[in-house]
Amino acid sequence: MTDKGRSKVKNLIYPVPNPKFPFLGVHFTRMIQGGVECGPNAVFVFDREGYSKTAFSLKDTVAAFTFKGTWKFFGKHWRFGMDEYRGAFSKAYFLNRLRKLIPTLQMEDIVTARCGIRAMALGPEGEMLDDFKIEKHGNAMHVINSPSPAATASLAYGNEIATQAVEYFNLK
Repeated sequence: MTDKGRSKVKNLIYPVPNPKFPFLGVHFTRMIQGGVECGPNAVFVFDREGYSKTAFSLKDTVAAFTFKGTWKFFGKHWRFGMDEYRGAFSKAYFLNRLRKLIPTLQMEDIVTARCGIRAMALGPEGEMLDDFKIEKHGNAMHVINSPSPAATASLAYGNEIATQAVEYFNLK
């Protein structure tokens, strides 16, 4: 956000979440250096490590499109997905979403910023898998679908993983 836009954000601002989707919707986050970020858009990306709107990896795209869960998810939620893409590529549309939280925002208050990636694991029927899925196989324990950096850094989350590891690997 510009300095003018930043002056309109005194605190963290989050909408009431949609229980159907595990995404926050657009929100305002005050950064430790004093800046303010607004976003995100929850869009399908064509590159697992692509930190731009148009990044593309043939390997990642083929892997996603050959998984039947991807197509089932698209079939169930295509309207939501198209709306998210519209917000990602139209600054005016994105601004209108932001105005639901801060009605006085103007186009000159916002600037394009960095892109991030939030992984979302899908099941074979296109269902979004719950956060914090832990799978154990042989001598390995895998923490899958831990999309939130805040949750990943949570002491309670770390304690739960440690508790399960102690039990699974019989480390008592």
